[in-house]
Amino acid sequence: MNNSLRFAMAGTGYWARYQLSGWRELPGCECVALYNRTRGKAEALAREFGIDRVYDDYETMLDRESLDFVDIVTGVGQHAGMTLAAAARGLPVICQKPMAPDFATAADMVGDCTAYGTPLLINENWRWQPQIRALAAALLTAPIGRPWRAQINFANSFPVFENQPFLRDLGQFILTDIGTHIFDVMRYLFGEARTVCAHTHRVAPGISGEDAATALFGMRSGMTVAVNLSYASRVRGERFPEVFITVEGEDASLALEGDFKLHLVTRAGPTTTRHPPPVYPWADPRYLVVHASIVAAQRNLLASLRGEGTAETTGADNLETLRLVFACYESARTGQVVTLPAPAGS
Repeated sequence: MNNSLRFAMAGTGYWARYQLSGWRELPGCECVALYNRTRGKAEALAREFGIDRVYDDYETMLDRESLDFVDIVTGVGQHAGMTLAAAARGLPVICQKPMAPDFATAADMVGDCTAYGTPLLINENWRWQPQIRALAAALLTAPIGRPWRAQINFANSFPVFENQPFLRDLGQFILTDIGTHIFDVMRYLFGEARTVCAHTHRVAPGISGEDAATALFGMRSGMTVAVNLSYASRVRGERFPEVFITVEGEDASLALEGDFKLHLVTRAGPTTTRHPPPVYPWADPRYLVVHASIVAAQRNLLASLRGEGTAETTGADNLETLRLVFACYESARTGQVVTLPAPAGS
């Protein structure tokens, strides 16, 4: 393909095949090499996707291949070193979430890429789910008046440890794994937070980190936003991995409920629209809305790298999401409300 951006993917675990499938839906890019420290895993994925070159040494891949960017889909502990190695070679980086295992490391990653003048983008896809985009549009156009309160619920009993057993061993689990997604959605919809009070719970046996959390945010707009996260809930009408969101305004409310339905409730009564995801043959039906949103997120990032648009989920922006994640851990540990600094440039 003429003017197609060449990239390498680092990491060939569970999510890599879905991100590769997402990239293949988009014209203007081509994966030319795969890295995994266990070479056999990279070779298996390369055969599946018809990719010719495989490496078990990341920096050797960067030095040998002619690349336009790197897509990092490894474990979170490898993100910082891999990002620095790519940035030092002038290569833009797309990095899986969570960006880093702690806020300081994430800030260093943003600083390193800034120093080298290379873009750092985060493959954060949840805000690109069509029903969430529809809710964002409705907040701008629907006659609800000033929004004053919202609730975001991701509560289910999906057996997440069955296909991702490594999650059992994470000392910090649901806030870093799902909280990064949900807090990014919150910021996308409602802006920045001023304060947070959080509680965490470890419910499932034999896990290292928390599998449930509740956080109450005071937003800079004056709104209050309550966020419930759980893999330990038994709820009626469970629809993993859908997120349910209710927004109360002075004049009306908006409610994103099951089956991708968005309800506008005014004094005259409710109006309902439905916003299902596109269906891709490679998507796992259990994760359909999540996998479909990978394509929309990557379309936005690719347009940015091609100079055809602005990326929504940059490293600098995602740093503010991680600030909320680690503020929740601090609040849960200390039992105190945590006051958040104003984001840079606000």
